[in-house]
Amino acid sequence: MVTLTINGSSRTFDGDPDMPLLWFLRDEAGLTGTKFGCGGGFCGACTVHLDGQAVRACQMPMSAMAGKTIVTIEGLGGAAGDHPVQKAWAAANVAQCGYCQAGQIMQAAALLKATPHPTDAQIDEAMAGNICRCGTYQRIRAAIKRASGARA
Repeated sequence: MVTLTINGSSRTFDGDPDMPLLWFLRDEAGLTGTKFGCGGGFCGACTVHLDGQAVRACQMPMSAMAGKTIVTIEGLGGAAGDHPVQKAWAAANVAQCGYCQAGQIMQAAALLKATPHPTDAQIDEAMAGNICRCGTYQRIRAAIKRASGARA
């Protein structure tokens, strides 16, 4: 049995140890903000925070989750979505189709935690693994700068 903490709540899992965290979050915990994109860890749609680090939930087996702390998009800013990155995303009108945005926001929040005032190059490097098929990359960068307190 695996016990982990998701968005501040203790959860247990006693199923297939190879099940990806992504499917546990969506199918068993009912946290559908984390999206399935590619299943190979390449697109970033399933990005969550694992012990404070941005990771791809599709690549994390439940067998490795014992004692871990997970934060999903639902837990980042609470029900109000009031995390600075979420607020900046809305202010910059980043989302177009919106499918990738939860992963983008989670990656950006991890970046700003590690680097509170990133340069454009640091933003580009940190966000390179998160794909937006709509091409909102300039708005993503502007939102990250806004959240960091820098001028976009």
